[in-house]
Amino acid sequence: MVDNDEKKVMIQEIVDFFGLEQLTGNADALNRWVVIPDVNRPGFELSGYFKPTEPRRVVIIGNKEIEYISHLGEQEQRERFDSITDGLTPMIIITKNNEIPPILKEVAIERNFPIFRTGSDTYRMMVDLITFLDEKLAPEETLSGDLIVVYGKGVLITGESGMGKSEIAMELVRDGQVFVADDRVDVQKIHNSLYGHAPELLRGMLEIRGIGIIDVERMFGANRLAKRHHIDLVINLVRYDASEEYERIGDEMTSFTRIMGVSIPAMSLPVSPGRSMCALIETAVSNFILKQEGYNSTEEFKERLHTELMKKSRDNNG
Repeated sequence: MVDNDEKKVMIQEIVDFFGLEQLTGNADALNRWVVIPDVNRPGFELSGYFKPTEPRRVVIIGNKEIEYISHLGEQEQRERFDSITDGLTPMIIITKNNEIPPILKEVAIERNFPIFRTGSDTYRMMVDLITFLDEKLAPEETLSGDLIVVYGKGVLITGESGMGKSEIAMELVRDGQVFVADDRVDVQKIHNSLYGHAPELLRGMLEIRGIGIIDVERMFGANRLAKRHHIDLVINLVRYDASEEYERIGDEMTSFTRIMGVSIPAMSLPVSPGRSMCALIETAVSNFILKQEGYNSTEEFKERLHTELMKKSRDNNG
């Protein structure tokens, strides 16, 4: 059993996604779930060595395991299969269309344990299944903001209510950028990277005050909508304050914000009447891309300034 708060993937989801052939177990046997995004090739268990490991992993049996099992006696097989068909093991997948060992089939039928078969190679099945489980079981948080893909970079636009985030998102989409989520962004952490998407109910929907809900895909086209995207940059919108000192040259160290323990480049943009936030965000992202590619316009400006000052100094001394 797992805690109610623990994410899980039902076996039926895995069967449907990979098109697995069911060899043993009835409908009740499918009422199991996976909570660990990893698999187990049971070499130790089949050899009789039961080392302490995480038991709640999907068991994969490939050519090597089938060959090893064929050299075990009936009693040995029953003893070894006991540990991989218990109540904690979610399921067994046999790869390469191998035949299920008769004793394993017998044990599984006695326990109503689910065993499946696929024609995929063992390595490919392992990689694909782990990737699938990683995404399904990834830690997730909900953030307030809009996620837009600007020039290929996922930009999370944040700021307090009333800053016009949705209106800016609409302007960006009208200008050719790609919409992901408005107001609420569900963020998943996968392999120490962050991916954002809209809740299913809100997918493709953008709320504009005074107009209401608009369907981005129908209004701007399918190519302006993405189901999810990697988060590359956070832009926080702040109200313009004349008493504040805002960056003019851009020589400060790159700032970061931490989301789910991952550091993401971040910057703040002041909002005031007359400023085109759409153009500013597009410019900020373009500059961000140039910096990633090794070009820093601030350093270029400093170099030009230094050259000009040196030239004037020589002229004055000459």
